Amino acid sequence: MAEVRYENATCIYPGAERPAVDSLALAVNDGEFVVMVGPSGCGKTTALRMLAGLEEIDDGSIRIDGKDMVGVPSRDRDIAMVFQNYALYPSKTVGENMGFALKMHGVAKDERDRRVKEAAKLLDLEQFLDRKPRNLSGGQRQRVAMGRAIVREPKVFCMDEPLSNLDAQLRVQTRTQIAELQRRLQVTTVYVTHDQVEAMTMGDRVAVMRLGQLQQFASPTELYDHPANVFVAGFIGSPAMNRLDGSLAPDHINVGEVSIRPPEAMLRKAQGHGKLVVGIRPEHLSIGGSGEFTLEVELVEDLGSDSYIYGHLAGDKDSKLIVRAGREHPKPGEVIKVAIDTERLHLFDKVTGERVGE
Repeated sequence: MAEVRYENATCIYPGAERPAVDSLALAVNDGEFVVMVGPSGCGKTTALRMLAGLEEIDDGSIRIDGKDMVGVPSRDRDIAMVFQNYALYPSKTVGENMGFALKMHGVAKDERDRRVKEAAKLLDLEQFLDRKPRNLSGGQRQRVAMGRAIVREPKVFCMDEPLSNLDAQLRVQTRTQIAELQRRLQVTTVYVTHDQVEAMTMGDRVAVMRLGQLQQFASPTELYDHPANVFVAGFIGSPAMNRLDGSLAPDHINVGEVSIRPPEAMLRKAQGHGKLVVGIRPEHLSIGGSGEFTLEVELVEDLGSDSYIYGHLAGDKDSKLIVRAGREHPKPGEVIKVAIDTERLHLFDKVTGERVGE
């Protein structure tokens, strides 16, 4: 087990206009499961590869267990990496693939077999140990690649979107298995994904990245309830948080032709910001009553137990709104009233995008 620290770590690819990773500073505690998440090109995979020693650090440093990793080869970092691609030996069986790294490190055969069988049981691969990779499905091959990392029992697991090739059901099942394994072994894990649902359900803490920079590093609950800026607010949550342009008045906020009256404490802290982005999650809107908003329904997603109503504010097709509803819901084309839980508003400065009004 080990603590991992990024200390203003920067990676710049030759010819690039900006750093792939720009002064990344975060600490992963001993035994913690941290997920890096963000859209394509945000720097999350580069940050992981820097930790694994597969990309050079141009400035700053990365420390594992207090030791500076700058200039230390990958093989000497005591990490195990799982890539998107399987990278299995086609001539070896599943069991041989999983135990090969242990064999190269001189681990006794009995111990190799024990670790391989334990990982195979966890990953539901026991019946495939004697098969060659060509006789496995894509999902099974990725689980073999994960098993190969698990059996090494390293100080740090580095996982780069290991579930991306699995079907939806197996993806949910396997992410649960990975999280359970990590908590049992208590091995420090840095996991990269573009899937925010995966990030929120697996990570002890989540690092949200954008354009090479860390936007927020917090627990899933903190990210959801207190996003640090407009980007995090829109990225975390499915469906995304509603974000509407607003302007601040002395005792209310104007959103189009609608006046919203948030709690006085929130208003006081927002004074001086003028133009705002007003955020409200779909579950904090409700259909019926006098309602602050008039919504023209465009689409209804009926999920069985819940439904999501997609529409735009009356008279403003650019002001989109998503409302979480129950089994009973309006139909596309209807015009409905929508009420706001003003206690659950999120306010962001229009210019900087940073959160205000806490």
